[in-house]
Amino acid sequence: MHTKIPMGALTAIVTPLAQDMSVDWDGLDRLSDFQISQGISGIVPAGTTGESPTLNEDEHKRLISEALCKKVFVLAGCGSNCTDEATNYVKHAVRSGANAVLLVDPYYNGPSSLEIRKEYYEPIASAFPDTAIIPYIIPGRTGCALSVEDLAELSKEFPNICGVKEATGDLVERMPLTRFLTLPEFQIFSGDDDKTFKMMTTPGISACGVISVISNIAPAAVQEMCRAIILGDKTKAEMIEAKLSPLFKNVTVPAPRLIGKLAVIDKFRNPLAIKTMMNGLKMPAGPCRKPLGKMSQTGVQQVREALTKVWTQSPEILKPIEKFFSVDISQRLADDSVWAKLAY
Repeated sequence: MHTKIPMGALTAIVTPLAQDMSVDWDGLDRLSDFQISQGISGIVPAGTTGESPTLNEDEHKRLISEALCKKVFVLAGCGSNCTDEATNYVKHAVRSGANAVLLVDPYYNGPSSLEIRKEYYEPIASAFPDTAIIPYIIPGRTGCALSVEDLAELSKEFPNICGVKEATGDLVERMPLTRFLTLPEFQIFSGDDDKTFKMMTTPGISACGVISVISNIAPAAVQEMCRAIILGDKTKAEMIEAKLSPLFKNVTVPAPRLIGKLAVIDKFRNPLAIKTMMNGLKMPAGPCRKPLGKMSQTGVQQVREALTKVWTQSPEILKPIEKFFSVDISQRLADDSVWAKLAY
């Protein structure tokens, strides 16, 4: 029988890198320990936030193995745009002790929903019947999407396909239809920090938690928000959500730039913004692997202002970082040289 995914907040953990672009394994160890110390429900290694597209096979597998050595639930990122590669990652994760895997829809190839179902999820689900499988639907990244109808049919045929990470942003049609077509125990997780509160508090969706980016820096607060909703304290959850809102709004950062008289809007996408925040706060993060690079000065200023607002108005959100990593957050936020280095 497959394992149920814990409710609440699971962190899509970053892959910290050294300046030579090798994985900072000691930094990863510290980040994992920080998450555990803050009571997170689980860790999701080797996902998009962990820069899975630029990991080689050995790094990908070791990230999962390292997470499984910790005393925390691990939802192993095993998705690929190649079914054989994804199967290989799932096999490694299961052999290493993983009870659950996250499979993003196969990106770039552009398969139909029928093909995604028949040639990707079905063969993997049938090969690992005792492993919980969570499809990850994010068409903005993948260029394709498993339909709700196919997802529901998969969950009926393969009970180990027992949940979904929803990052479509469609709270009006898709998510309510998912809840309607699946069994009550089917788990819906938010894949967008800023939509978690609404997804969890809307009866027709009833999400059970979030696979979070912002919990890399605010694990206790994101977990507390989710737990409050689960326990029925919507007022408390709403207060925490308001405090976290400046961070939630900066998972992706659109920033204007001029080329002569022409205006360009740069869209700096995850994990660049969260790594910029973490570097600014002196947490293990390091650079992103190419083709991700740095943010513009405008983009860096946006995330700096968001952090400053949270630190000024709700310091308890970021205070655990100060204690765990022995950093003076006020000093870091005020130091222009810290942030100048993080921009082009």
